[in-house]
Amino acid sequence: MNSIKITNRNIMFTKPSKKWDCDLNLGLILGQKHNFIIDTGCGSGDVAPILDYIGDDTKPIIVINTHHHWDHVWGNWVFGNSLIISHATCRETLEKCWDDDINDKNKSDFINGEVRKCLPNMTFKKRLDFPEDGVSIFHSPGHTADDISVYDAVDKVLYAGDNIGDTDEVIVPEIDTDLETFQALINTYKEYDFDICISGHNTPQTKEVLVRMAAALPSAWEKQREIR
Repeated sequence: MNSIKITNRNIMFTKPSKKWDCDLNLGLILGQKHNFIIDTGCGSGDVAPILDYIGDDTKPIIVINTHHHWDHVWGNWVFGNSLIISHATCRETLEKCWDDDINDKNKSDFINGEVRKCLPNMTFKKRLDFPEDGVSIFHSPGHTADDISVYDAVDKVLYAGDNIGDTDEVIVPEIDTDLETFQALINTYKEYDFDICISGHNTPQTKEVLVRMAAALPSAWEKQREIR
């Protein structure tokens, strides 16, 4: 994992991939009252550098799973005594798919360290706010129906999970919802005052990424429909 200090309190941890066409990003917000970890990667080995970075900081940790895909949740168990937050649909889906995913050779090959089944222990449907930390978590369906995003109003950083495409060449991700939902997602993101957007796999983006996504969406959607 490579760590990049995005702002004073936002750090992005990136694992270069030898098997994918893109990297894996995990996030850390050093809040006033809590430390927020956004996604937990593919096992204990992926979150170890984050814990090393936090070091002797004793503030409670809050873990956020942006959606149910395995590469965002397999390190959850390391934080089993902490608050682990997801959308309600994310937890329901994980309960159904966890065992199948871990037994899928194409996915289990990506395990880094140890993985134990650990589901989110707090869920919500629309929005959660942590005003003392300047952090908001909100439902943002797009890539999947259970996607959530994290907004740091203090440093103006938005964590979009996999709602941003994996590369600049493919800036619209695979859409498991529908065209109207994804268009609404872009409009929702426009309402937030952010300078930097951190996604699950791409490089950090500015707010201009929304313009590129809106322009690329029609053709990307048609291409995805043809493949299906």
